[in-house]
Amino acid sequence: MIKIAVLGVGRMGREIIKQAAANFKIVATIDSPKSEFLGKDAGILSGIEPIRVTVESSENLAGILDRAKPDVVVDFTNADACAKNSKIISDKKVNMVIGTTGFTEEQMSELKNNITKNNIGAVISPNMSIGVNVFWNLVRDASKFLRDYDIEVVEAHHRFKKDKPSGTALKTAEVIAKETGKNKEEIPIHAIRAGDIVGDHTAVFATPGERIEITHRAHSRMAFVNGVLKAVKFIYGKKGIYGMNEVLSESAV
Repeated sequence: MIKIAVLGVGRMGREIIKQAAANFKIVATIDSPKSEFLGKDAGILSGIEPIRVTVESSENLAGILDRAKPDVVVDFTNADACAKNSKIISDKKVNMVIGTTGFTEEQMSELKNNITKNNIGAVISPNMSIGVNVFWNLVRDASKFLRDYDIEVVEAHHRFKKDKPSGTALKTAEVIAKETGKNKEEIPIHAIRAGDIVGDHTAVFATPGERIEITHRAHSRMAFVNGVLKAVKFIYGKKGIYGMNEVLSESAV
């Protein structure tokens, strides 16, 4: 059974713990030193039976990894925390699945350098949803044929989401820019933060006389968790840096 540590016990982290408990061995759960969840059983926090793993402070990350010896660390924290913690995780030779968003180019470069330098494996994606990764492929195909259309991205999330625009929207703009020869900054992104919207993303292609819209809507966080668990299985024992395309290609075989 693959041993995992979950870094970040926010909404996504707790859903991952809840769904992973049946088929993976959760050996550690870790959160910010200021977290209200420290010392609490991660299973109970996630709405399941106790798993006898309490939430610990990221201040003790190196020691936790030495003791728990996870095969894979799943990171859903924030860009600053992930950039800092990834160096410790990489130095400990532990593979990673990173769904954290909001990285600067410098942070992402440092993250990838740490992984490469330590010869470990990682899946990095701003969105682990299987559907979103299919959405990106559809957007890529449409962009090839609709280069001269007006192209904009609209995204909506719940009021508590901190990064704006979302990592998924930025990746969508990047996909469009690559196929149209534009800079990603030229692709307008409209971000909505309201209510309890889990995550909606639309690429709009418009020209006088017609409009094409490609949309993905997440109805629950399970859309993301399913992809995370596939990524954990995929990266177990591997080396190198991968995206969800490779994960989904392998699982489809």
